[in-house]
Amino acid sequence: MGNVTAPKPPSFASLVQQFFTEYLVAQRAVSPRTVACYRDALVLFLDFATHKLDTAPTNLTLADIQPDLILAFLDHLEHERNNAIRSRNLRLTALRAFLKFAGRRDVTSLHFVEQALAVPMKRFERPMLGFLTRDEMVAVLGQPGETWSSQRDHLLLVMLYNTGARVSEIIGVRVADVVLEGAACVHLQGKGRKQRSVPLWKATTQEIRVWLRLNPTLRGEAALLPNRDGCVMTRCNVAQRLDLAVARASAQLPTLAKKRVSPHILRHTTAMHLLQSGVPFNVIALWLGHESTNTTHRYVEADLTMKTKALARLKAPGTKTPQYRVPDSLMQFLQTL
Repeated sequence: MGNVTAPKPPSFASLVQQFFTEYLVAQRAVSPRTVACYRDALVLFLDFATHKLDTAPTNLTLADIQPDLILAFLDHLEHERNNAIRSRNLRLTALRAFLKFAGRRDVTSLHFVEQALAVPMKRFERPMLGFLTRDEMVAVLGQPGETWSSQRDHLLLVMLYNTGARVSEIIGVRVADVVLEGAACVHLQGKGRKQRSVPLWKATTQEIRVWLRLNPTLRGEAALLPNRDGCVMTRCNVAQRLDLAVARASAQLPTLAKKRVSPHILRHTTAMHLLQSGVPFNVIALWLGHESTNTTHRYVEADLTMKTKALARLKAPGTKTPQYRVPDSLMQFLQTL
C-alpha cells in the first residue's frame, strides 16, 4: 500500500477569508459591527506586519506571527496610534480569535499559534466615569436654530440624552424605528443584534414630529438623522456636531471648557441623571442595554455627590450626638398640665 500524501495546509490568505466568511458569518452569525471590528483589527495588524517583515500579506504564514511581532504591534497601537489600553486589548482579542481558528485548520502550525496566544491582555485601571451636570447638559442642548443642520443636530443631541444610546445605535435609527402614537418610544439595535425599546419624552416626540414634517421624504427605512447627502451619519459627524454644541455652551458655562465631552459622555450623563432621580439599577441596565448590572454599578462609584450625602448621614467616630433640647413653648405647655 503506497504512502498517503498529507494534505497541504491552507494558505494564510485562505485562512483569513475562511475566518470571516465561514466562521464569523456562517457559523457564529455575529453582527456586522463585530465583523467590522475584527476586520479593522486584522487590517491594522497585517499592515504593521508586512512593513515590519518587508513582505506582502499573501506571503505571510502563521509561523511569522511570533509573540515579539504581536507585542511590537500592540506597542505601536498604544504609543504611535495613541490607542487606549482598552482599544489595544480589543485588537488583541480579535487577533487571538483568528489564531485560535487558524490553529484548528492548520495543525502543523499549532505550536506557533500556541506561542502567539500566550501574549497576555494588558491590565489597566478603570478611569472614573465622566458626566455632565443637569445645567451643563441643558446648555449643550441649547435651542434648535433655523437651519436644517441646526435642527437636526438639536434633535440628535436630545435623542442621545433621552435614550442614553450609543453613537452606533442613534445613527442607525430609521424612521420606521420611531413610534410616536400611544406610548412613544424608539427601537434601538444594540450590540450583538440585541434590540431594546426606550421611551421618549413628550418634548422629544414633538420635536421628531416637527422634524418629519419639515422632511417629508424621510420615511420607512430612511435614516431619521441623515447627513446632507441623505446617508447615515458617521461617528465622526456626530462627534464634530457635539464639539460645536459644547464650544457654544462653554460661553455660558465655563466649566464645560474643562471637560472632555464625547458622545459616550452623554450616555454616562443619562445614566447618572436616571440614578440620581432614584431609578433602580436594573431599570437603568435595561435602558442602556447593559448585559450585567455590574456595568451599571460603575455609575454609583462615579457619583461623588451621592457618596457625600451618604457619608453625611453617618457620624464620624468620636462625634458627640447633641442632646435634644425641648423648645420653650413646649416646656410652657407641659408645665401648664
